[in-house]
Amino acid sequence: MIWERFLCKGAVLAALTALLLVFSTGQAVAAEATYVGEQACAGCHVTENKNFGHTLHAKVFRQNPKNEAEKQVCEACHGPGSNHAANPTDKSALISFTKEWGTPVEKQTEQCLSCHKGGQRLHWPGSIHATNKLSCSDCHNPMSRFSANGLLKKASITETCQSCHKQQEAEFKRRSHMPVPEGKMTCTDCHNPHGSATQRLLKADSVNQLCYTCHAEKRGPFLWEHAPVREKCTNCHAQHGSNHDKLLVSARPYLCSQCHSPAVGHPGTFYNASGTAANAQIGGAAGQRVIGRSCQNCHSMIHGSNHPAGARFQR
Repeated sequence: MIWERFLCKGAVLAALTALLLVFSTGQAVAAEATYVGEQACAGCHVTENKNFGHTLHAKVFRQNPKNEAEKQVCEACHGPGSNHAANPTDKSALISFTKEWGTPVEKQTEQCLSCHKGGQRLHWPGSIHATNKLSCSDCHNPMSRFSANGLLKKASITETCQSCHKQQEAEFKRRSHMPVPEGKMTCTDCHNPHGSATQRLLKADSVNQLCYTCHAEKRGPFLWEHAPVREKCTNCHAQHGSNHDKLLVSARPYLCSQCHSPAVGHPGTFYNASGTAANAQIGGAAGQRVIGRSCQNCHSMIHGSNHPAGARFQR
């Protein structure tokens, strides 16, 4: 009899507490959600279930789950669905991966990183993408197979990146560019979109170290080093694309003249169209420091030289 009175008082106390929360917050306390199973989800979400069946997630979760969470298939990512089934309009009852639903980005990312942690995603916290409030679903679509791999939201890595990076997309369309539009490279050959310990999400310790992974002949060491080359390749080259030869940031000889005054070592000649090959066709004189490779007609080893007489990078 005493226990019955105690339980009765406890039930009344719990009810009063719930009422106080309703009055103070304006929201009822939701019951703890439970798993309802994949079939219950598929009963309403027919199209989503059909598209999801082609993805790697679906095959792993259904055929070879590695833990109890993955056995829940849909609810492995979206969380227990009983409250959502009871009230589909309650956006707090389920974790969704669309901006319209309103699940906080941090919660979305937490769900993905519960499985996809470590490795190349080690530096995601604090990365430029994370601090700009990008969620995994801004680049990936785990509910449908749009790409050959990676469950990207576009058909390729490059298209996915360029959906935000329009400036770089324009640079790749310039006359001289990295072979990204041709499909010989992707953005992830140089950048780690999930974060890195270096600036610009680079996959190396510095710009030069990154460039050397392909351009090993420029690495050195050289007996005679060119200072701007040793400092950073992007002093002279535009990394994505340029309208000048060899991805140069400016046309030769003007690029060289930015550091090397014509009054030092050469006559103070003002380089202009009068020294071009086109002017020579109408009776003018073509300047050897303007036509062809310009300064590199003579200073051919401009990245560095190991020749004893190569102090001026001529051999």
